Amino acid sequence: MADDQFPGWHGTTIIGVKKGGEVVIAGDGQVSFGQTVIKGSARKVRRLSPGGFDVVAGFAGSTADAFTLLERLESKLEATPGQLARASVELAKDWRTDKYLQKLEAMLIVTDGADIFVITGAGDVLEPEHDVTAIGSGGNYALAAARAMMDTDHSAEEIARRAMAIAADICVYTNGNLTVEKIGKS
Repeated sequence: MADDQFPGWHGTTIIGVKKGGEVVIAGDGQVSFGQTVIKGSARKVRRLSPGGFDVVAGFAGSTADAFTLLERLESKLEATPGQLARASVELAKDWRTDKYLQKLEAMLIVTDGADIFVITGAGDVLEPEHDVTAIGSGGNYALAAARAMMDTDHSAEEIARRAMAIAADICVYTNGNLTVEKIGKS
């Protein structure tokens, strides 16, 4: 968000971890305004099922903007069932070229259990190199912690939870109130 529009708004850490046939997206629940926690239990990770295909999405940024993007992603997935990469690219193209969408201030991590992508308003659809990605205020802390644990025996969910706990200990805009969604092995 532009600092002149909403000065001092911060919040959220979202992580995606792909390991051992499962993909987990986890997000904290904190929304802050300046030095004040406005809400500690926001739900920023959602399961979508367009056309009967499960997709998990996590968002950082403006909630209203993220919901607009999630609705657009769902419609793209309904038009291209089971093709997350194609739907993500189509969303990113619209986001970059549509004057209304260009003003949206959010980022998404999405997965269908096979692929994991970060979608940005710059028209990017990024696939993480090391099967870990993170966005938001504490994203870099969670990303570093998770990458350090990828060579351990921990499952994707254990790595995501531990990385989020580390981020919550370091980043004042991240809390330990997690929403975790998993696709893959049970």
